[in-house]
Amino acid sequence: MSSSHNPIPAQPIDGLAVHRHRRPLVRTLHKLSTGALTLGFAGGSITADYGQNHNWPNPVTNWFVENFPGVRFTIENSAIGATGSDSACLRAERELIARDCDLTFVEFAVNDYEVPTPRRNHSREGLIRKLLAAGQDVILVYTYRQDFYPEMIAGKVPASIAEFEALADHYGLNSVWMGLAALREVCAGRMTWEEWLPDGLHSHFRGSFCYAQTVNTLLRAELSDEKSASAKTAAASTLPPPLFAKNWQNATLLPLTSVTTTGPWVLKRVSCNEHLDQVLETHAPGSRLEFDFTGHGLVLITKYGKRSAEFNYRIDGGEWIPVVRPRFDWGGDRNMVGATFLTEDLSPGPHHFEMIVTHGNRPDCTGTECRIASIGVLV
Repeated sequence: MSSSHNPIPAQPIDGLAVHRHRRPLVRTLHKLSTGALTLGFAGGSITADYGQNHNWPNPVTNWFVENFPGVRFTIENSAIGATGSDSACLRAERELIARDCDLTFVEFAVNDYEVPTPRRNHSREGLIRKLLAAGQDVILVYTYRQDFYPEMIAGKVPASIAEFEALADHYGLNSVWMGLAALREVCAGRMTWEEWLPDGLHSHFRGSFCYAQTVNTLLRAELSDEKSASAKTAAASTLPPPLFAKNWQNATLLPLTSVTTTGPWVLKRVSCNEHLDQVLETHAPGSRLEFDFTGHGLVLITKYGKRSAEFNYRIDGGEWIPVVRPRFDWGGDRNMVGATFLTEDLSPGPHHFEMIVTHGNRPDCTGTECRIASIGVLV
């Protein structure tokens, strides 16, 4: 007695694209032929390397090693949990460009979700333009957060991803919607939700392998012998005009040694975080610092946690503005590194910044430590 085959009915998500092929990976193909390739990863905790070997960059790296056994691979993972494209843009020169990455994967659709659209467009385009100006190949990858579910299940593209895709179209970047591929696996019954996202957000072994396999599918096509032959005749690409006038391509870091301090501040080396060099530190409420800068905006990268102070700031002698940063249990007393956006709407030119350290005086903010890691100036 024969049984009929009943395929899973089509769903709205079946009409969405996982892979977008837009430009040959010219530099990657060339460097593979020379026997050495440096891979860069920029993103949040879903991409970060915490030494636990369960995030998606590891099986992607393994794919390269397996398929190109004669090549020496170097990995530069600049991802930091709970950070977005703003932090990555400010750290790009030190962690991705100065270290000569050839192919960089950018993953910020999840962590940029709550950032206002104009600002995330500016920081994302700035990061992309910095990497492309340095001659790197760039692949955009999109993971998943539960906020995406209603739109995805209805066959729509969440705004945080759609805006990245607009940049991908403009710059001719390949992209991989890893979160869509994983959701399809769940809907098809090939993977449980718990296997994909044990805590509801972060993929571990099974989910990360799904993410990586999706990326590897694009790489397999883009790094084929046929693509290698066509890439040799591809015209050199030029950086097109920006989509956003306020993009952060020219954002720079002001040396911490250039600030003026009042109170017990010290400049100290950070040995427990590979993403930081030095921090300017005080434990005294009422301590102040000030500096001059030239640009149209300002972003501070701070190291903080539940034992950290807050601060008030003003620019050009204006009103004092209090800063309230979110604190999370996973961040501990002082284990978070984040970008504190102050403004990008100043008139271009010289400005003066002042800040005063304050006790947070909140249940989730019980200390007085203040650590400034970087001062980002938007130009």
